[in-house]
Amino acid sequence: MEPRRLRTQRFLLPGLLALLLPTAVAASLQDLIDATPPGGSVKLAPGTYAGPIRIVKPLLLDGGGKASIVGTGKGTVLTVAANGVTLRGLNIRGSGESHDSIDAGILLEGDDHRVEDNVIEDVLFGIHLKQVNRSRIANNRVTGKDLSQGMRGDAIRLWYSRHNLVENNRFQRARDLTFANSADNRIVGNRFNDGRYGMHIIFSPRLLIENNHLSDTGTGIIVLYSPDLVLRGNHVAHALTGGGGGIVFKESKDALVEKNEVLHCSVGLRVDAPPESVGKLTVRNNRFAHNIVGLFFYGEEGGHTFFDNRFENNLSTVGISAPGAGSANVWRGNYWDEYQGFDRNHDGIGDTPHEIYLFADRIWMETPMATFFRNSPVLEMLDFLERLAPFSSPHLVLRDPAPRMR
Repeated sequence: MEPRRLRTQRFLLPGLLALLLPTAVAASLQDLIDATPPGGSVKLAPGTYAGPIRIVKPLLLDGGGKASIVGTGKGTVLTVAANGVTLRGLNIRGSGESHDSIDAGILLEGDDHRVEDNVIEDVLFGIHLKQVNRSRIANNRVTGKDLSQGMRGDAIRLWYSRHNLVENNRFQRARDLTFANSADNRIVGNRFNDGRYGMHIIFSPRLLIENNHLSDTGTGIIVLYSPDLVLRGNHVAHALTGGGGGIVFKESKDALVEKNEVLHCSVGLRVDAPPESVGKLTVRNNRFAHNIVGLFFYGEEGGHTFFDNRFENNLSTVGISAPGAGSANVWRGNYWDEYQGFDRNHDGIGDTPHEIYLFADRIWMETPMATFFRNSPVLEMLDFLERLAPFSSPHLVLRDPAPRMR
């Protein structure tokens, strides 16, 4: 791509006069950035500029929403290896397709960056934060390459990065939003659709995941070995991979899950931990509706608390891997659409506890190959006969002593 003639540029230095670049001088964008003093600013004229670009000093690069940086189809388009860089109003596209080198639209290293109001498209990985702290990634739109799901990269990837704010971004057509070994970050108000994992959280304690909207992914939010998380106010829908679910916890203790809405997923909430796992989840004021299984507990007694949640129109409300799984959980004040009791004193609380037993459900829960026949007429008939005249003692899965009527 031919370098374009740049219009007059202004570089700002604290306490110094502005430095002007003559309009007739032809220069590449990399030359222009290299000539900018540390702490200066570059405001690009509308047009297309050739990448790749590398920034190694603090500065502001502003495209005004009309300047594009186009890569060669190999490697990363824009790399930042400094502190205190702001990237704003850029259209970035054309990364390579190598997972080994993590080809991205933007690669950040260093601390205290601002990446705001950019459009990033036709890239393998969108924004890659590599050991980055105290940075703000906000109001960007990221669209991955048109590849099969398994060959895509992550729309955003944090690796050993802390105290960052990722907010109000729009991600689509990517593999995951990945947070690996990255504690104490805030992930707020983002949207992501068309991916594998909505959020993939690994060894990243104390994250705040709030008011995000995730849809049409294999799994919504999966939390692996990451304690002390807060998941609040998120909307997760259409996560329908058989082994996943809307929200999945594996050996991740002491999380708060509140005010989330999980709809049309294979499993609303799945908790997976070995018997020796410690730490409890607090699950309150959530809505689990229209899922194949509302809740599923695998391989642990639990001891988690479920207060004031709503369970509506799930094909099966609760599933367990074997008798005893989830048996130590505490339930109170939840709304169950299948509750068959009364409220004679009109206090909004059922007069009798809500109890869920396993009847014919045990066949598909304990024998995975039978899952294919779940909710078939045969199993429905078996379930009816078991409830009418049990062949063996049914297994109590949960007991809510104060179910809500509305």
